[in-house]
Amino acid sequence: MLQRHIQNPLILPTQVNPSNLSYKVLGVFNPGVTTYQGEVLLLMRVAENCLPEKENITIPFYNEKGADVIRIKKDDKDLIYKDTRGYLYKGKDYLSTISHLRLARSKDGIHFTVEDAPFIYPTLDCECFGVEDARIVKFGDVYYINYTAVSSDGYITVLAKTSDFVNVKKMGVIFPPLNKDVALFPERINGKYIALHRPDNKGFGLPSIWLASSPDLLYWGDHFCLLRPDGSSSESQKIGAGSSPIKTEYGWLVLYHAKGDNSIYSLKLLLLDLNNPKKIIKKADCPVFLPQLEYEKNGFFPNVVFTNGMIERENGELWIYYGACDESVCLAITSISDLLNYLN
Repeated sequence: MLQRHIQNPLILPTQVNPSNLSYKVLGVFNPGVTTYQGEVLLLMRVAENCLPEKENITIPFYNEKGADVIRIKKDDKDLIYKDTRGYLYKGKDYLSTISHLRLARSKDGIHFTVEDAPFIYPTLDCECFGVEDARIVKFGDVYYINYTAVSSDGYITVLAKTSDFVNVKKMGVIFPPLNKDVALFPERINGKYIALHRPDNKGFGLPSIWLASSPDLLYWGDHFCLLRPDGSSSESQKIGAGSSPIKTEYGWLVLYHAKGDNSIYSLKLLLLDLNNPKKIIKKADCPVFLPQLEYEKNGFFPNVVFTNGMIERENGELWIYYGACDESVCLAITSISDLLNYLN
């Protein structure tokens, strides 16, 4: 159904320069994607950590002075190693890596040139643990970018905008803690902007996909729980939106991610009513895409395929850019008609 590109992975950590001489790049993944002036642009999450030290665990973070490092003795009894992605220290969560958003440009959508400088870098208190997983949608001549910001207060969603992918303006927080996986619909419905989002309902049920509306992209309400994990092996832990839904004559096509048994991430399909996206028309029971190849099964965080960016090509193909194992950028190709047929 989704054909992996023969040149996968398209972008590896070794192809990306670190943002700071004290850091090294561990992963480049989960790109938002759009087209601009004849090029395919990826806005990639670049995850970095500190150069190793013999006696200390080194944790990267940002403050008002810029990039910095927290040092904790490896034998400190208050240090708890959670998994490859984080630590718990004296009751507070810390990430083992810190992320920013970096642009990569391509004429053919396959061979990319990665810019050396970050495009969106943590500058706010709510971003001191990094910024992650951008989604891009265009309204008029403006490209709106929503991304996850992480701090000791948890993860939130921030909105930014650009008209030229040179200058960018942060507009502020649009979904407070704990909320991420925000995907904006590419046009207004009944005069309102619509978004999928994923609040974290700790202690009650499992993280689910919600829907909200807004008059201006900044203030969101009319929240509605659209889809809960179905209890299957592929959705036993949580679900969340991918990139912007795609409009078809049959409804809004949504490609979402699911985390299931053994922490395996897969991609699944949903079709929503064109005029009332609170209404689910169809849902595919089985994943349309699963980790199968070595670069998807073994890496920084194993068994992950995760997308937050896809584009329609002139020949009717749908190009889905995805992160593999929180480590590399890959491409899978399908068509809207094939995905709709999969739902039937």
